[in-house]
Amino acid sequence: MGMTTITTSTDLPALARLLAWLSPAYPTGAFSYSHGLEMAVEEGAVADRAGLVAYAEAALAQGAGAVDGGFLALAWRAAVAGDEAALDGLAELAAAMRGTAELALEATQPGGAFALATNAAWPHPGFARFAARHPGRLTHAVAYGAAAGFHGMPLEPACFGWLAAFAANLVSAGVRLVPLGQTDGQIATAALLPALQAATAAALAATDPEAIGGCAPVIDLFSLRHETQYTRLFRS
Repeated sequence: MGMTTITTSTDLPALARLLAWLSPAYPTGAFSYSHGLEMAVEEGAVADRAGLVAYAEAALAQGAGAVDGGFLALAWRAAVAGDEAALDGLAELAAAMRGTAELALEATQPGGAFALATNAAWPHPGFARFAARHPGRLTHAVAYGAAAGFHGMPLEPACFGWLAAFAANLVSAGVRLVPLGQTDGQIATAALLPALQAATAAALAATDPEAIGGCAPVIDLFSLRHETQYTRLFRS
């Protein structure tokens, strides 16, 4: 049997922040959103583990993952550079790039909640100023990316972690909605690793905010129909 060697960073305070910010216990309310998945399950488009994995892969490669990953990376870079004008532009553009009202809420409500919790527990004056300039308009990805930059957290694990948390939230919703067993949920999570690695690489390659975009119209349509879904557990 071969042996795998894992090299870890000695920056434990940065790791502590990363784990805290990505924990389901962090009070962002992200657990209450399904990203249109609830409607996809009701209509039979997602009926098993394979369907759930395909839905999450599409969201990562063509949907919110493609959009938010790039904005997260650019927000990190702007925060590190202390470029407040660039951060403000990213915040406004990211908030505008939502296909439906529910997906906009899914991005900005957790973003505002993240900013509140982070300013209280992990304060940084640069992040506090940034958040104060955009009440109700901060997407989760931009808020998190900026906070990670201001706090000096390394970009690649911060970006991968956020995308992994986004995917994990979809898997968690699918486990409840399809429904699937907890083991199936873990198998789905493991199957998403290549998609997460690809989404992270794409995010890190982003250089121009005007070039960031996605194309997942079916997810947008599920989100639109979810607005009038008769029985709902989730807010999107």
